[in-house]
Amino acid sequence: MTQLWPAPFHPEPFTSTVVVPGSKSITNRAYVLAALASEPSTLVGALRSRDTDLMQGALEAMGVQFTADGDRLTATPGTLTGATIDCGLAGTVMRFVPAVAAFADGSVHVDGDEQARVRPVDTVLDALRDAGVDIEGDSLPFTVLGTGVAEGGRIEMDASKSSQFVSALLLAGARFKDGLHIVHTGERVPSAPHIEMTVDMVRAAGVKVDSGTNEWTVHPGPIAGGTWVIEPDLSNATPFLAAAAATGGTVSIPHWPRKTTQAGDVIREILENMGCKVRFEGDEDDSTLIVTGPAPGELKGIELDMGDIGELTPTVAALATQASTPSELTGIAHLRGHETDRLAALTAEITGLGGQCEERADGLRITPAPLHRGTWHSYADHRMATAGAIIGLTTEGVEVEDIGTTAKTLPGFDAMWTDMLHG
Repeated sequence: MTQLWPAPFHPEPFTSTVVVPGSKSITNRAYVLAALASEPSTLVGALRSRDTDLMQGALEAMGVQFTADGDRLTATPGTLTGATIDCGLAGTVMRFVPAVAAFADGSVHVDGDEQARVRPVDTVLDALRDAGVDIEGDSLPFTVLGTGVAEGGRIEMDASKSSQFVSALLLAGARFKDGLHIVHTGERVPSAPHIEMTVDMVRAAGVKVDSGTNEWTVHPGPIAGGTWVIEPDLSNATPFLAAAAATGGTVSIPHWPRKTTQAGDVIREILENMGCKVRFEGDEDDSTLIVTGPAPGELKGIELDMGDIGELTPTVAALATQASTPSELTGIAHLRGHETDRLAALTAEITGLGGQCEERADGLRITPAPLHRGTWHSYADHRMATAGAIIGLTTEGVEVEDIGTTAKTLPGFDAMWTDMLHG
């Protein structure tokens, strides 16, 4: 039986500084570029978590060598080989690794957690087939029959379920003989800032990328090695900032970048609109973000299209239960295909504690209502678990099931949370 974690009840204001580890999104993209590069690369401040360890393990299994020295990790690429890969529940691993495996000399078999087998991956597999890669299977488990080379060319795909489908091809595009011309044919691509992040990183690796409306061209050529300095994970920072918002406290996050492609940066605007005071301290190169929540009863609800920032939905939904007015979160139908169906999960857990949460076709409507003690289920989803911790601050007796699932992107979250409140 999974152990329940008593979420700390702390409705009083507090003041704390929380140091957040490196970005999962940047770390795993840097891993892939390092594996495909023509020379060694160094990652500084890379996140160590289940998702990033799975990515490193996958690339090591295919022949990439990693050497650690403090917070510096050097990746030395070589001839990629066949391997058996465990992707866990990591979307970046299950969707990015197939494009790397196309250039392996041998078969790469990919499988993962039971919950991962229902996450969509067929779009990127079909796209790779169109680019000349032989693949067996349309979902986990699947096998990429690598030959060390692939033709590439024009690919039409519907990436409306995940921006990771586009990012996977962008990261490996330069290794294809003819490069890749990626054309998105469906509705809006969710989480577009993640594609911008990928394009920026691929260009930083010396690759020419042309971006247009719903299409991208990656020109063939070598991928350069170099040094990747990993920013703090701003999405992982959002629960701690939400704690300030819910209690009227103050939380400071050091090393917050003034300019970034991370979607989590939008939390600053969201919290301001909900009534928080948000400011920077320090210079442009090393800033600290400071958030102070409003007085009790003054947190405001929000109407927000979260299509580009879906990963923040559990945090914002948890805060919406604490607001004085209703909230409407839209543009997030794609969250049904994340680690769990996050719309159904949030609806079930909020209403299970006495709240009012209505699931709609593309989002949630949350009407504030008194909450009561009970169990908050995580569904093996790290962001569901942190949402339960936020609600537990002001609702006594909330127990979060499987808080350990936060190790997916933020190992030690429970200790960080307690330290924030009492450290």
